[in-house]
Amino acid sequence: MQFLAWVALLLFFVDTVAAGNGLTLSKQSRDTLAVPQWLYLATGGATIGASALLASFVTDRAFIQDLHSWSQTLPTVERGWDSLAWIGRSLGVAALVLSIFLGFTGPQLPTASLTILLTFAGVRAGLPIATYFVGNVWPALNPWQTIASILPSGFREYPHALQRWPAVGGLLVLVLVEVIFPVSAVPSILAMAILIYSTITIAGALLFGPESWFDNADPLSVLFRLYGAVAPIQRENGTLQVKLPGSDLRNADLVTDVSDVAFIIALIWELTYSGFITTSAGATTIETLVGITSLGIVNVETRAILVYTLLFVCGYAVFLGAYWYAGRLSRRRSGTYITARTIAFQFSPPLLAIAAGYHFAHYAGLFVSLSPALMMALTSPLSPPANPLILSPPSWFEGLGIASVLIGHLFAIWAAHAVAYDLFSSRLVAVRSQYPFIAVMIGYTVISLWIISLPGAIPPYLS
Repeated sequence: MQFLAWVALLLFFVDTVAAGNGLTLSKQSRDTLAVPQWLYLATGGATIGASALLASFVTDRAFIQDLHSWSQTLPTVERGWDSLAWIGRSLGVAALVLSIFLGFTGPQLPTASLTILLTFAGVRAGLPIATYFVGNVWPALNPWQTIASILPSGFREYPHALQRWPAVGGLLVLVLVEVIFPVSAVPSILAMAILIYSTITIAGALLFGPESWFDNADPLSVLFRLYGAVAPIQRENGTLQVKLPGSDLRNADLVTDVSDVAFIIALIWELTYSGFITTSAGATTIETLVGITSLGIVNVETRAILVYTLLFVCGYAVFLGAYWYAGRLSRRRSGTYITARTIAFQFSPPLLAIAAGYHFAHYAGLFVSLSPALMMALTSPLSPPANPLILSPPSWFEGLGIASVLIGHLFAIWAAHAVAYDLFSSRLVAVRSQYPFIAVMIGYTVISLWIISLPGAIPPYLS
């Protein structure tokens, strides 16, 4: 329902949104590589391969179990916890109302608009970073869940067959909206998108019940829950546990359906796609495809939107297909009785560490740049400064992005190694089962590092 509603909206307004692009805030300039590109990419791929090789020498199951099971309980704060939760929910609702109101009535300058700054510097960049570094606080902030929880709900049972597919569709459509609509440039359009999203989300939560909807159908809730599995701080049985980062990625209950795998791959692909189309190579690719594809459409902007959409959908299909093929190849190489579907389920959570590394590489600079402007807008939402302070990230931030991609892959490889030893009784089979997934990870690494190395550009036809 959510996916179809967004698609209908996208198609209805397709002729009116070709005037802007929603990625202008997220693009940072890049310096030219000091080393040959082939050497840079080969080094990144070789790093992942060598790490996987080294991990394969760790065959002591007790050591792997102890490492991933280590935890330290933090002091519990029972008194005042409910009050803090309600403060967070109240702030979330206030932020939602202000974002919609100021998007329509406030300044239309992107860097002075609380609506744009809170959405992109806050929810798009800063909050996911806090989630995979500290833990998932979204349930305590989610304004739609707060609103739905105080209204009558649960009129129908959520269809079990849908699983998390509405969240997958919602995430993919949200990314397309960010690309095609000028949501990061025109506050009023972003406010309209937030209003429509709020209507769909609250209606779904009231119809099926808040718990069912936000566990399965809401893309933001599923996104933060999965990113939270990467964090070193986890809430278990009413206590806060400090663990090694990524320890929970071996949790067999994290992925229980094909839709969960599809969502995780969508996280990786949307960051890859968003990064690619804002590079010179991406701009050239779009211009070439629009030039050679007539499709019987005279309007070049409409043609460009179709090209952006087809490139997005086809690329996602390739990423998802490559992962599922790795699952079948892993079963074939290991000769196990375990199905390829089960193998794919178990090896998909480690990919969340890769997604976290990609996200940090793409959005850490944006968060640092816009943080002062966001603070100014938050302290004075009704009359923000006309010329807010925008920081320029230092040159070493580029190296930080590269490091985050590699570190994310290293965590993913180690988590996959632990998963293999949980899944297979034979040490040799456990090692051999990882090879196809390591190949996929190396491919993801090389693609991401290549995108980071490219000069930036504004996506054509949409700006």
